Amino acid sequence: MKQVTKEHWNGYDTYVLHSGELEVTMIPRLGNNIISVRDLKLNRDIVRRPGEEELAFYLQKPYHFGLPILIPPGRIRKGQFEFDGVPYQFDRNTANDNHIHGLHRNQSWRCSDIEEDEDGCSVTTELLTESDPHWMEQYPIPLRLEMTYRLQGTVLIQTLRVTNLGEKTAPFGLGYHTWFMVDGEPERWRLKLPVNGVYEQDSEQLPTGVITSLDHLEQLSSGLSLKGTNLDTVLRATEGPAEAVLTRDDGYQIRYTADEQYFKYWVLYTKGECDQYLCIEPYTWLSDAPNFPDPVGDGGLIRLEPQQSIDLKTQIHIIYP
Repeated sequence: MKQVTKEHWNGYDTYVLHSGELEVTMIPRLGNNIISVRDLKLNRDIVRRPGEEELAFYLQKPYHFGLPILIPPGRIRKGQFEFDGVPYQFDRNTANDNHIHGLHRNQSWRCSDIEEDEDGCSVTTELLTESDPHWMEQYPIPLRLEMTYRLQGTVLIQTLRVTNLGEKTAPFGLGYHTWFMVDGEPERWRLKLPVNGVYEQDSEQLPTGVITSLDHLEQLSSGLSLKGTNLDTVLRATEGPAEAVLTRDDGYQIRYTADEQYFKYWVLYTKGECDQYLCIEPYTWLSDAPNFPDPVGDGGLIRLEPQQSIDLKTQIHIIYP
């Protein structure tokens, strides 16, 4: 059961990681996104899966399905900033002429390794950003991105290794826009998340620099019911373990853990009043971080020195009653 098989979605090759409990489908040649996490024991989708008929929408907005990779996450005012003397101009792709959700969309990643062992299986893929001219127009420092997806029983582990191949320091940020299904039953689910403040946003959904109290979200510390929630909220993580826990009333649980050294922000998004899904989004940087007075300290921007590599890890753990 612990194996990787090759299948297809809309003519694109997919790799499917199998364990006795879960089945994870990734699509390297179309953004390297995980487009499906299937719970085999309960016969349910854990994340929002694109249907074959939704290819056009997927190509336009791939971050609306599965576990999309955001490099970098969130909005950047007018898509513009300067870092260590290098000017950057990202595409302006919002109604307000700002940039949203990064340069990574539908690039083709190369599969570099497949492993199968007694404990689980994994697929490693690679993208050299120099191979994408439009990426380099916006972000002129070349990076090597290596993603390993590993499935061990009921645990999916993601490790993104980022290497700066350039000669200047690179400003880096990562987020995941993960679409967890709640199956049209938000009243059955509660979310526990270790956060201690809300980042105020202006009319263009860019942070003002003000951090407010949690108010009605105080229950996140003990378990917030999803019934009636309508969220598009940026939250500051507390110090210590970074783990979101989504629990159904029968004890079924999804634990979403991020490396606390880097992931210091969470975004919660329900796309209107919560019904079918809740997006739980761990971010390493805050929206518009490069334009903060202190991008590293206040915004979480990672300074990636020339030839430096870092590993950014997250995991999703399914726990049965």
